[in-house]
Amino acid sequence: MKKFLLDMLFPALAVAFAFVLGGGIVWVVGDNPLAVYELFFSSAFGSLDGIGYTLFYATPLIFTGLAVSVAFRCGLLNIGAEGQLTVGAFAAAWIGFTLTNLPSPVLVLACIVGAMLAGALWAAIPGLLKSRFGAHEVINTIMMNFIAAGLVSYLVQYHYREPGDPILQTYEIAPAAHLARMHSLVPAIPERIPLSLAFGIAVLACVAVYIFLWKTKWGYELRAVGSSPTAAEYAGINVARNIVLAMVLSGALAGLVATSEVLGYRHRYYDGFSPGYGFTGIAVALLGRNHPVGIVLAAVLFGALIRSQLFIGIFTEHVSKDLTIVLQAIIILCVACEYPVRNAFAKLTKSEV
Repeated sequence: MKKFLLDMLFPALAVAFAFVLGGGIVWVVGDNPLAVYELFFSSAFGSLDGIGYTLFYATPLIFTGLAVSVAFRCGLLNIGAEGQLTVGAFAAAWIGFTLTNLPSPVLVLACIVGAMLAGALWAAIPGLLKSRFGAHEVINTIMMNFIAAGLVSYLVQYHYREPGDPILQTYEIAPAAHLARMHSLVPAIPERIPLSLAFGIAVLACVAVYIFLWKTKWGYELRAVGSSPTAAEYAGINVARNIVLAMVLSGALAGLVATSEVLGYRHRYYDGFSPGYGFTGIAVALLGRNHPVGIVLAAVLFGALIRSQLFIGIFTEHVSKDLTIVLQAIIILCVACEYPVRNAFAKLTKSEV
């Protein structure tokens, strides 16, 4: 725990610096930074509505953050979570409106498993290309994003869209495939909040990833490959197998975004539903230090930024809602500067000695 807290120190400083710099930007454009940040925190955490929407926006980012982190732990950079969540969401919707005769628990489970399998298979392709031919996973996963977007759009437009529907979306899934909203479990939560049991699934996914990576032999081997493939191979660890395993698990986690967006919210596949969850997940994983606890905290922060956009845009005189995007960018840049800063500090310390 002490090591984790020390690891989280620099990201926390990066967030603090981003807010200070963002406050300077607010002051320059002619608004009160304290008033803007009070609006930010009150809209995101000051009411049940705010907390509910913040956790709703954070849920898909937890899944994509976990997806990216598992690949990172094996020394891989999965830029393809966007494509993996796309095929996963479509698979969940297809099962939901096709296998309508199944009992509710079975249908929900089938949708979740289908989403995970679709994401896993989509990620397995660049994993196999990497392990077998040494093809770089960044290039392959980016290309797979485009293929996923084009393929799913074609299927929706020409095969699974209701006749006459002007919106590019599939048929609605069966009511038996719906995930319960939180208001049905906690009456104090307003019915209008779209937060569902998908958030609970996200928390369980964090626990599962932690147990796998730090409490199992397979997780140890995966992390060993990420630390040093040569040393891992010398120790008898199958490097190629672990590369494929890391990508498959990463894709399965990305596919779980379907639980929030399809089963818990839209109840259908909506083309273009993701505003870049797969790419934002990279920032969430970096800020969370590729640790499940850190990823939850980072996802909640980014969820709060998304939640507060509308309020900042409406209730401030000069500040645009784009301030939240600027804050995200500053946070990412600060986290990316960690190693240069540490190296410069180490050199300075040595020179003084």
